[in-house]
Amino acid sequence: MEPGSRISRVYRWDLDKTYLRTEFDTLRDLLRTAFEGAKDKRTIPGAATLLRELRGVRSPDGGVARVCFISGSPRQMRRVLTEKLHLDGVRFDEFILKPNLRNMLTGRFRAMREQVGYKLPALLSGRAGLPVETREVCFGDDAESDAFIYSLYADVLAGIVGRDLLGQILDGAGVYPEDAARTIELAAALPRADAVERIFILLDRRSAPRRFDRYGARLVPIYNYFQAALVLFQDQLLDAPAVMRVALEMADKHGYSLDMLRNSLQDVLRRGRVQPAAVQALGQAVLDSSQQLPALGELPAARDLVRAFAQRMRELGPLPSEVPPPAQGPIDYLKAMEEDLPRVRRR
Repeated sequence: MEPGSRISRVYRWDLDKTYLRTEFDTLRDLLRTAFEGAKDKRTIPGAATLLRELRGVRSPDGGVARVCFISGSPRQMRRVLTEKLHLDGVRFDEFILKPNLRNMLTGRFRAMREQVGYKLPALLSGRAGLPVETREVCFGDDAESDAFIYSLYADVLAGIVGRDLLGQILDGAGVYPEDAARTIELAAALPRADAVERIFILLDRRSAPRRFDRYGARLVPIYNYFQAALVLFQDQLLDAPAVMRVALEMADKHGYSLDMLRNSLQDVLRRGRVQPAAVQALGQAVLDSSQQLPALGELPAARDLVRAFAQRMRELGPLPSEVPPPAQGPIDYLKAMEEDLPRVRRR
């Protein structure tokens, strides 16, 4: 980010299973992940291109975007993870990793796996000093508790979750008292703002999208980053060529076919997360920008795929059954804890 630039939007990303294909379900997975080099780590299809596109967008008044990573990976992995992001051409402004060695040495063993007491204060601390009008988009996955934590972060910022309720939530989540006190202090010091406009949850574990209905329309479960790019186009945060560049990375480097992209499109349409008018506008914009198509893909086959897909989007007709997205009502966080926080669920 350029020194002195005004920050108009912040993109907050989890790393494992959201940006990187990381397995940590078994001890063997953990050991392999710990000893992988940067070149061995695999990026989730479309993630690198989407991040590069988002960070390059300037707001109409000249404001810039800020990219912040927050991960449950230990701080000892900073060098290899930073190298991996540089290999992918992804620039970032903040990189927060979990102090698990310190937690272990000080006997805070519960904190090594607990996420709310780590991520929520890290998010609140990262918000400090930003202009109150700065908007945020958050990316996570369904492997841990990202839907719960990001939604709670948004409602704390907006003043919907007050001090007493936040204390109940932190206590119920098993957060250490000193971490809970710091979190409440950070929340109280921030100005109230409806800052988080969108939350994306990548369905790495193929959770049913309806599982996340309790978090309202702000949160969009996605199966891949082409779906996220479609929603961001509808939100006017990406232009048409950027969406197509995400699709082309997925086709060129990860084997996505035209049918797979079309199925992804139909899925978000059926779930009411993208409106037909936005898809038609996207198709028309791509066809109108035919002079940009060579820059979108190196191979003639890739350019043909873009044109064919844009044609289908422009000619999209009415859908036989469109499910309206969930309403954005109050979230019952105490009930959500029982379903979405592993420690509470086990207890």
